[in-house]
Amino acid sequence: MKAFIPWLVVLALVILLNSVGLRPLATALALGWLVYCIWTWVRPGSRTPR
Repeated sequence: MKAFIPWLVVLALVILLNSVGLRPLATALALGWLVYCIWTWVRPGSRTPR
């Protein structure tokens, strides 16, 4: 459950920013989070040498 907390916080912030009319900021936050997640998944050096 602890692993979902950052996802839920980002989702809540995106929804909040959209609701107050800050759609470009919400989009930037969502895209930044997506890039961060992809980077941590495929970052160089995370693979173990064989």
